[in-house]
Amino acid sequence: MTAFLQQLVNGLSLGSIYALIALGYTMVYGIIKLINFAHGDIYMLGAYCAFLITTYCGLGFIPALLISMIFCGVVGVLIERIAYKPLRHATRITALITAIGVSYVLEYATQYIMGSEVRT
Repeated sequence: MTAFLQQLVNGLSLGSIYALIALGYTMVYGIIKLINFAHGDIYMLGAYCAFLITTYCGLGFIPALLISMIFCGVVGVLIERIAYKPLRHATRITALITAIGVSYVLEYATQYIMGSEVRT
């Protein structure tokens, strides 16, 4: 019974994370009609930021959560200003390709900073 309850909690927490990401995708697509492929990568940056803050700075969960939220907000605004705003009146395929490019840049920059190898 203990294993069942633990798996139930695991499923609910993982499902909540998936729902949070899906809600973000839905809101972004509903407002600007753009599938933002970098949305999950911003979420990944927030997780890494919170991990680094708790590990190396020794702060607790709540300060790490607040700092990573602010960090992800700043990164999101920078991405919007640098990558998406100049393409507001461009074709939809151009914005879609830019979204994929931003996603790749965030993934590989995070892998480079965190020290993991890229496996092909």
